[in-house]
Amino acid sequence: MKTKELRKKGKEEQLKLLAEKKKRLHDVRFSSEGAKAKNTKEAVNLRKDIARIKTIVKENKENDQ
Repeated sequence: MKTKELRKKGKEEQLKLLAEKKKRLHDVRFSSEGAKAKNTKEAVNLRKDIARIKTIVKENKENDQ
């Protein structure tokens, strides 16, 4: 997901998306442990998305203060 798209979303939407990405990362990690993963880069991309969302949420908190 692009940073510009994330900035357009509201705070609640960003937090909801963050929770969804964390859940998906958890699922990918544990499903790939027993079997071969089809998309090996999915976990990497999810971690990057999570980091982007956390950064934007933190920036918004700092701007609010």
